[in-house]
Amino acid sequence: MFFDIEVNHKTIKARRGETILETLNRHGIKVPTLCNMPEFTPTGACRVCAVEVEGKPGLVPSCSFLAEENMKIQTHSPRVIKARRSIVELLLSNHPDDCLYCDRNCNCELQNLAADLNIRERIIFGKKNALKADLSSPSVVRDLAKCILCGRCVRVCDEILGVYAIDFIRRGNQTTIGTAFNKPLNFSNCIYCGQCIMVCPTAALHEKNQFPEILEHIHNPDKEVIVQYSPMVAVSLTEEFGLRPTKEINGILNAILRKIGFSKVFDTSFAADLSIVEQVEEFITRVDNGGKLPIISSFCQALVKYLEQFAPDMIPFLSTCKSPQQIMGTIIKNYYAETHNISPDNIYSVSIMPCTARKAEAQREEMTHKGISDIDAVITTRELIKLIRLYGIDVHNIEPELTDTPFNIRSSAGMISAAPGGLTEALIRTLYFKRTGKEMAQLKISDLRGAKTFKEVKVKVNGNTYNFAAFQGLANFIPWIDKIRNGEVNYQFIEVMACQGGCIDGGGQPYGCDDKIKKSRLTALYEVDDTETIKVAHKNPSITEIYSKFLGNPLSEKNTKLLHTTYKNREGGEV
Repeated sequence: MFFDIEVNHKTIKARRGETILETLNRHGIKVPTLCNMPEFTPTGACRVCAVEVEGKPGLVPSCSFLAEENMKIQTHSPRVIKARRSIVELLLSNHPDDCLYCDRNCNCELQNLAADLNIRERIIFGKKNALKADLSSPSVVRDLAKCILCGRCVRVCDEILGVYAIDFIRRGNQTTIGTAFNKPLNFSNCIYCGQCIMVCPTAALHEKNQFPEILEHIHNPDKEVIVQYSPMVAVSLTEEFGLRPTKEINGILNAILRKIGFSKVFDTSFAADLSIVEQVEEFITRVDNGGKLPIISSFCQALVKYLEQFAPDMIPFLSTCKSPQQIMGTIIKNYYAETHNISPDNIYSVSIMPCTARKAEAQREEMTHKGISDIDAVITTRELIKLIRLYGIDVHNIEPELTDTPFNIRSSAGMISAAPGGLTEALIRTLYFKRTGKEMAQLKISDLRGAKTFKEVKVKVNGNTYNFAAFQGLANFIPWIDKIRNGEVNYQFIEVMACQGGCIDGGGQPYGCDDKIKKSRLTALYEVDDTETIKVAHKNPSITEIYSKFLGNPLSEKNTKLLHTTYKNREGGEV
């Protein structure tokens, strides 16, 4: 039901049950906010969105105040502007003056808001926060001196992830955001997903940077610096640099990485194909031999960390297969090193991922053998963008190039595994072939696509029915853990992506990913699936070759040692 309200002396339509802010946004009237997030219940904490409502003695927060019939509102009256300026000036009074060196310079909501309000000098002088940065985490840096207490990170950690790793601590002007007992992040329940970074309006939270180490090795003639990248990285670059999302974008990224100085460039989708084949074999083995079911996917390192900390009895349900990042790292330092007569010690392996949890994953002790790590360094999509600009590469005038052999072919199934439900769809395609010797008549599984937080599908193969489920947003999966414990789940395979949107909106992606951008990224992945010739992992000739020349059969003793791993109880919360 719609009714009339007056905004800035003009009549607009408001919808019953809508907040003032929602109505204004729908009509293209911009009101600034710092604490508000559209998908969450408003808190009205920052008061920056305050507006003047006729008949109300004070300004009201538009994010939490419902629109009412015949309201008369002013969004930018002198009184409103003065109040907003005062709020921002108070936030700036004890904020560090290091914008030039800040990780979020030119991409900071507080900085932008100050510019919009024409705040050009310090009016209020406050005591600077004497808070040290927390560098303990392998993935996330907390610089609390830059925290404005908007609470967005707390809400995401609680409501989307269900982890509750951080909260408001202390009182009054001593209030800050911290972990339980105010311990370093490395000793908290943090799962390193990076979603707190994505919603932080300043640089109070950002990823741990490994640029100096990477650049040092790139310029070391004794090191072969090899890079791999997730399919989501290439898709996200199109938005940042204004490129058209065509299938050539991977070729452009290959050329960019070679210009930076990487000696070999590989697409992680190849390793995703390898992982799919291994997981299908693991699925068949568990189903046929009465193993632990359902298999819970281990692609998402944030999920793995959560189960190790909060539900270690679920570890036997996890797939033992390493993530594609780690599989590619293993293959590079074993198969590639052996066939090219290079010592693994002389290979420096870099991974570019849309996820900050991959930084922590690369440092797990299970991912290091005889002092050699599968992956030496991980950078996020955001960090890659900075690296491209550092090297002054003109992405609009560069010829596409192919990835390097022997991992230069990948299937579209490997690519869509980055999408929520995509891994399950890719597994079903290969499972059907393994069981029947035939390809599925319809490879596209619509029930596993789209933005739903929970998706399920039943597949009949040779008279047997297999049930699959896919979750996005860890908090949506957590209630199912007890159902698995109690034997109330009839699924044989469950895919879980901790982030809402999965790798599409991972913690290392560019800031400002709204629903439109998420949809665009998904569309780009699935368009590749529609147009590619190789749509199933088991038909990738490079996969067939590596099995015949090096790995042997799936789940062989050699494969188990190289491509699979174990997990452990981490109830103490350590890395």
